[in-house]
Amino acid sequence: MPVTVRCTVRRIPLRRTEIERLAQRILGATGEPLADVSLSFIGDASMRRLNRQYRRKDAPTDVLAFPMRHIRTRVTSHASRFTSSMLGDVVISVPQAARQACERGLPLHHELATLLIHGILHLLGYDHERNLREAQRMQRKEQAVLRAIGPLLALVTRKG
Repeated sequence: MPVTVRCTVRRIPLRRTEIERLAQRILGATGEPLADVSLSFIGDASMRRLNRQYRRKDAPTDVLAFPMRHIRTRVTSHASRFTSSMLGDVVISVPQAARQACERGLPLHHELATLLIHGILHLLGYDHERNLREAQRMQRKEQAVLRAIGPLLALVTRKG
């Protein structure tokens, strides 16, 4: 299966099937419909540990991306190379997404979709921290993908 979803957050129940469908639509809109991606939805404490370990920032963040496309494996004794269909891993802090959605006056599913697009674009090599021009390029692409994927699905199960 091209999209794998893992969720360790229990307070905010997510709809895995809808998240998988959304991720597949995003992959299609970015020109990577056959790519594999792993998605993890975690809490703030876990995200803080990851952010500290990989970015040396001791605070939770909203989304982290771990690209794998740069890994190449020799498949024959010749010089030919094989690139895996695995694009990488996207990790999203659900509590941070909920706070940001509240601050922006948006539904949580919209913020989760935005973060998922942002993370997948990072897997594809976009990097807003490189410079202002790249940040603008990434923002334009995020908006284009958001428009291309059409209406957003309900990604969160309503309680009671």
